[in-house]
Amino acid sequence: MPRRSRIACLIALFGALGAAHAEQSSSYGDYTVHYSAFTTDTLQPEVAKAYQIERSSKRGMVNVSVLKKLMGTAGQPVRADVKVTATNLHGQAQTIPVRELNDGGAVYYIGEFPVSDQDTLKFHIEATPEGQTEGIRAQFDQEFFTD
Repeated sequence: MPRRSRIACLIALFGALGAAHAEQSSSYGDYTVHYSAFTTDTLQPEVAKAYQIERSSKRGMVNVSVLKKLMGTAGQPVRADVKVTATNLHGQAQTIPVRELNDGGAVYYIGEFPVSDQDTLKFHIEATPEGQTEGIRAQFDQEFFTD
């Protein structure tokens, strides 16, 4: 896929998701971490295919990005060491492996996981920006509807 098309897919994949899904953020020092979770069936088929994401109402996806604060801008995307775990209402925890998508200066960390109807997961994120020793911790809850 040509670079311009990949960038367009990234914009379509994550830019539109901010409006469609409750994107949240946490700030610490010079950095802001943005995060959201949703079922992968909401992705456009061509976007899912381009990034090898299985589209399904029974698959969840977490999306994390780290921005360095720069006055007068929305922030500069930076690479980070990102770790994500999710805990269900029964206290069962799972580590969600994430992979980095980096194209055209945009940097995202995504992870996929199985979900069932009305699962509520508490996500715990730790993101340590490249070159930093202290990570940013964030947590959020997300309920999934699969039927």
